[in-house]
Amino acid sequence: MKKIMIIDDELDVLDILERFLSKNDNYEVTSYSNPIDALEGAKRNNYDLILSDIMMPEVSGMDILKEIKDLNRNTKIILMTAYSTDSKVQTADQLNVDAFIDKPFVDLKFVQKTISSLI
Repeated sequence: MKKIMIIDDELDVLDILERFLSKNDNYEVTSYSNPIDALEGAKRNNYDLILSDIMMPEVSGMDILKEIKDLNRNTKIILMTAYSTDSKVQTADQLNVDAFIDKPFVDLKFVQKTISSLI
């Protein structure tokens, strides 16, 4: 079973993704609306894949992902964002981000296909 973590401060996004991905019997899905709680969760568990928003209050998704990547270099990372700027893409490249997904989601099947290609 593949372990997936979702990090997003938008509760609607968490709910949609968690319900959609939990339908797949091969995924164990955990979601966090608080990036600091997500970091603590990553310290307790190894995740195969993390879907994370970039723009969140308190701590940016980039900062959290940097720490998570230090914990487990094999974790695949998909960044979700409504804002795609060159500086974020450069920083994401430094973290070896595996994929980007634009928000709002147009097609959840595209999300599934992206995840399936990585894990």
